[in-house]
Amino acid sequence: MISNLTLSPVAPITKAPLREVLSPRYVPNPSPVEVPRTLPKEAVTSHLTWPADTELLGLVFEVTPRAADYLYAQYTIGLHAWFLDQVRQADPELSAYLHDVQTEKPFTLSGLEGKLVSCGKDFQLQPGETYRWYVTALSKPVVQFLQQWVKQLPETIALRKAPLEIRSCKISISPTTYRQLFASQDMNSSTLQLSFMTPTSFRRKKHHFPLPVPANVFHSYLRRWNDFSGMNIDRDLFLKWVEESVLIHRHELQSAKVAAGKKGMVTGFTGLVEFGLSRQSGEVPEFERLFYTLGQFAPYCGTGHKTTFGLGQTRLGWSVEEAIPIPSIQGMLAERIGELTELFIGQRKRKGGDRAREIAETWATILARRELGESLQAISSDLQMPYQTVKTYAKLARRALKV
Repeated sequence: MISNLTLSPVAPITKAPLREVLSPRYVPNPSPVEVPRTLPKEAVTSHLTWPADTELLGLVFEVTPRAADYLYAQYTIGLHAWFLDQVRQADPELSAYLHDVQTEKPFTLSGLEGKLVSCGKDFQLQPGETYRWYVTALSKPVVQFLQQWVKQLPETIALRKAPLEIRSCKISISPTTYRQLFASQDMNSSTLQLSFMTPTSFRRKKHHFPLPVPANVFHSYLRRWNDFSGMNIDRDLFLKWVEESVLIHRHELQSAKVAAGKKGMVTGFTGLVEFGLSRQSGEVPEFERLFYTLGQFAPYCGTGHKTTFGLGQTRLGWSVEEAIPIPSIQGMLAERIGELTELFIGQRKRKGGDRAREIAETWATILARRELGESLQAISSDLQMPYQTVKTYAKLARRALKV
């Protein structure tokens, strides 16, 4: 069951463009209110250290805006691109791997945690407010990059029209290795409590599945564990054990729709779940230990998909903190993308298959963002698509909308 591992005893479619939907509250962006700079212009230095064999690590950056700047609704794409560019400058080979790998990504990125105010088509940053941005690493190469990077961080996170000054960098989740994590589990724990701070969803039969069914939750963790730990677990046997042994004792959940990743929208959940084990779970003690291990692994790897774009942020315990709120513009953008996607799929002669949905999601994302007033050039950059292709898709989407 476990190879390379020695176990010790151990609604209807709204056809009005988003700009019209927002018009009662929409106001042009006023000139930013400048606030005094509090940092020198040199790079931020950090003296963080961790053991050389570290494979798992979480960092939190405290950042502040220079002014009352505005972030566009899908700014997490910009955070993702900025982070990968930082990797590219330091380690092009690692950057290529992170960009091209089609399996699990060995890192997660959060959105900004702090006071974001919806203002027309944007989020407004609050001068003097401190925002937190979380980065985790799931493999030694990424940890090694972080070790060099934090020694001389750049002065700012360069987001479109809204640079964020880096004030500090701290360890948010303790450095460890996969074997240490496995060996350190307390088998006397009765339950496992997890808090899902940002919308969390799974892919199931080519659709979003926004419920924390144990098999989906622990399969999500196991995929990343098998990819990066070097301690391979038999997936089918473990998931069969999960189906028979893992119970939900209680939960407090809310559903949410959010525009996440480069295109499309996600229906997910936020909230709290307490998992427990049946009396028969101890018949396979290594899986019982793995259950608790994967629970401890969850804050490092996140839960579900699109964890490099801020989704699936997970914390241990029954958190007294509320889930990170989704500003209204994000929800409205997600709703619009979802409506347009279904409309465009319905117009296609061949409605099934991944290709039809992919094209429909791309058209919907481009058109919804254009309705918010974003430029084709900015959308092209975010989607990493040629400008002329984005321009053509926008025309086709508008034409389809008129049918």
